Amino acid sequence: MNLAEFPWLTTIIFFPLVASAAIPFIPDPKGKGRPIRWYALTVGLIDFALIVFAFYHYYDPSLPDLQLVERYNWIPQIGLQWSVGADGLSMPLILLTGFVTTLAILASWPVTMKPKLFYFLLLAMYGGQIAVFAVQDLLVFFLAWELELIPVYLLLSIWGGYKRLYAATKFILYTAGSSLFILVAALAMAFYGDQVTFDMRSLAVKDYTLTFQLLVYAGFLIAYAVKLPIVPLHTWLPDAHGEATAPVHMLLAGILLKMGGYALLRMNVEMLPDAHAYFAPALVILGVVNIIYAALTSYAQRNLKRKIAYSSISHMGFVLIGIAAYTDLGVSGAVLQMISHGLIGASLFFLVGATYDRTHTLILEEMGGVGQKMPKIFAMFTVCSLASLALPGMSGFVAELMVFVGFSTSDAYSLPFKVIVVLLAAVGVILTPIYLLSMLREIFYGAENKELTEAEALIDAEPREIFIIACLLVPIIGVGLYPKLLTQIYDVKTSALVSEIRQSVPSLVRSGSATAASPYGPLSAVNVTSLTVPGIRG
Repeated sequence: MNLAEFPWLTTIIFFPLVASAAIPFIPDPKGKGRPIRWYALTVGLIDFALIVFAFYHYYDPSLPDLQLVERYNWIPQIGLQWSVGADGLSMPLILLTGFVTTLAILASWPVTMKPKLFYFLLLAMYGGQIAVFAVQDLLVFFLAWELELIPVYLLLSIWGGYKRLYAATKFILYTAGSSLFILVAALAMAFYGDQVTFDMRSLAVKDYTLTFQLLVYAGFLIAYAVKLPIVPLHTWLPDAHGEATAPVHMLLAGILLKMGGYALLRMNVEMLPDAHAYFAPALVILGVVNIIYAALTSYAQRNLKRKIAYSSISHMGFVLIGIAAYTDLGVSGAVLQMISHGLIGASLFFLVGATYDRTHTLILEEMGGVGQKMPKIFAMFTVCSLASLALPGMSGFVAELMVFVGFSTSDAYSLPFKVIVVLLAAVGVILTPIYLLSMLREIFYGAENKELTEAEALIDAEPREIFIIACLLVPIIGVGLYPKLLTQIYDVKTSALVSEIRQSVPSLVRSGSATAASPYGPLSAVNVTSLTVPGIRG
């Protein structure tokens, strides 16, 4: 068989799912899960190796179209297919999923309660997350989106903290409830016109009316705003992070939030470009709100997990601004920010979990003075915090700079609007080092807590923990020093995407003057030879 024709993506999706089914039959004489965790880690490594092999040998970054495409009829009566493929939007996130999930499995070593169920759920999540990024059928996408929620709910409700049931219930209500908007929008798009289809490429070329696009766009936006998350639909995330274990933290911050950003690009921007022109200013405003509100709230938090959770929400604001920038650099920065935050967020939450395992507290006032006992953890926490505050030489700096420059040079918005947005977003950038550096000071060199500093359990980082952070820091620093390592994977795709959506905008304005309706007011001084987003330019 020609390896180029091998069903790589289907294998990558189903291998961890099938392998997880064997976990109940693995003998565990001591009941501590030792053979099970090694089995799960082996499965994770094999699947990640398959992802890297398929990417290296059969994925061409110079092509904007879908690659590794597989299509099989599933329910032909309604046009439902098992359709998967990868392009510049999905392949980087598939690589990120394999990398972070494998490290999350390694981070699960301390878990001894119900290890078979725990690792079964991790492997099930592995396949479900890759399916979300790979499937090209909108109904199958909805099914993968929904099925992926079940392992997260169980991981929170069984292995979480004191308020785990509340956090898990809130998570499922928010995410499952908002997913109904995906189903309604998908059915509306599928049955629009003469052809009934759920294939995303076919849906993208249907001739929708503007009103229909706006309604569907709004439905998708609500669903993805919860997952990204966007203020005010964000409140489930601090509660979930506040109760989760370290590996679940890594998956929530490293992968789940990126599903919202990916879906916005894949469906709202790529499939509904006319409606995106009307909603783009709102995305920019929501992005600024995310950055400032979440940064201020993070500064006020006294619970370590919730502080980092709000920091994640703040960083996701840059993704929204980049998506709405209408420039190659802005959209490229949004994708880079998703990848960068996936790595940085996973590293910070892993260290939060490692710190909690030793101090048994998350309240900053109860910590302090532990830097002398845990210098290695302090060093790793400091480096990862510097990456989060966008220190030059780290991936976060490059991503945020690309978003800033991409938005600032956009011809889609008026100069006063761009100045206001950049200044307000810069406030969030200034707040980030304030709350992160003060956090480090309080944990490691604050008022000494004698009960902690004299505790025998207060040991420094283990080799396994150092290895996990080192694996995450290598791409963080590598991309920070040489961003092309990552951007070359998707730049051709994002450039083609921006070109397509720019072409759609002049059709929304009347030639020669600004009379197009917009929820942000009338246009003025529109130049149809350049890009003009309704409601902002003028």
